[in-house]
Amino acid sequence: MARFTKTKSVFKKTITAVLAAGAFAAVMTPAQAAWEPTKPVEFVVPAGTGGGADQMARLIQGIVIKHKLMKEPMIVVNKSGGAGAEGFLGMKEAKGDPHKIIVTLSNLFTTPLATGVPFNWKDMTPVSMMALDQFVLWVSADTPYKTAKEYFAAVKAAGPSKMKMGGTGSKQEDQILTVGIEKATGTKFIYVPFKGGGEVAVQLVGKHIDSTVNNPIEAVAQWRAGQLRALCVFDDTRMPYKAKVTDTMSWNDIHTCQEAGVPTDYVMLRGIFMAPGVTKDQTDFYVDMMKKVRDTPEWKDYMEKGAFNQTALTGDAFVKWLTANETMHRTLMQEAGFIAK
Repeated sequence: MARFTKTKSVFKKTITAVLAAGAFAAVMTPAQAAWEPTKPVEFVVPAGTGGGADQMARLIQGIVIKHKLMKEPMIVVNKSGGAGAEGFLGMKEAKGDPHKIIVTLSNLFTTPLATGVPFNWKDMTPVSMMALDQFVLWVSADTPYKTAKEYFAAVKAAGPSKMKMGGTGSKQEDQILTVGIEKATGTKFIYVPFKGGGEVAVQLVGKHIDSTVNNPIEAVAQWRAGQLRALCVFDDTRMPYKAKVTDTMSWNDIHTCQEAGVPTDYVMLRGIFMAPGVTKDQTDFYVDMMKKVRDTPEWKDYMEKGAFNQTALTGDAFVKWLTANETMHRTLMQEAGFIAK
């Protein structure tokens, strides 16, 4: 009897241990079962190579690899056809596929409005606003123009459609901003579209165009090399970065265009989206990973070098921003006559 009692006692302890282990496993399971990629992730860039979106995607790819933020590889793929429509439609068609993400710029709004392609940002799953990008008015350093006011006076004096403004794509951000400049200054440019911001900067250095409204990161190398001159930034406040980029100037030294008497401002989205129909766990994985990306020294260095506005949003706040900016772009494009008929 005593033996049975001892056996019973051992059995009871064993059961208790098993139950405790089961309870521990139950506690641990959600963390262990949290979704993560099980095959390579395709990172789509709906723009050409060398531009701001392409540079950001490849930086994120490098950070993810260096800091081992994901077990599977990340492969950057440029799909610039149809002003980015190729990339966006591909995401829309990849319903439920968590192994595909896309970096977006404001062509998220402009491309469907300008082309009529059956796509809307709501056809994807918002993940994170990574930053907002600035626009700077650039001219060749060999020109005599020291201020935006001087340059626009020269454009006006040259007469309508004599001077060339280069930009990325047609009826997209750069051309929308160019129309805004024309309205604000009474000038008229020949707008020359190129595939990406990198090509735009090269064309300006080669003096095939007279000016551009390139993002800082797309022209910083040529500015640092003394080949380009920054005349003003299209924002209501100066960029906060005070470290010298050229021998004499920091980003903060560039006047706002409003200071130069050009009441035009415009900033551009740099965001991450997934395909439609993915789960919350899958979305949360990328939200968390992108937060880790933004916390790295490489990202912070990139933000300063490219003079980004470091606003970051996720969840409802990001959706609210997207909704408001879709409305704003629709208004701007209607005024410019860029809406597809």
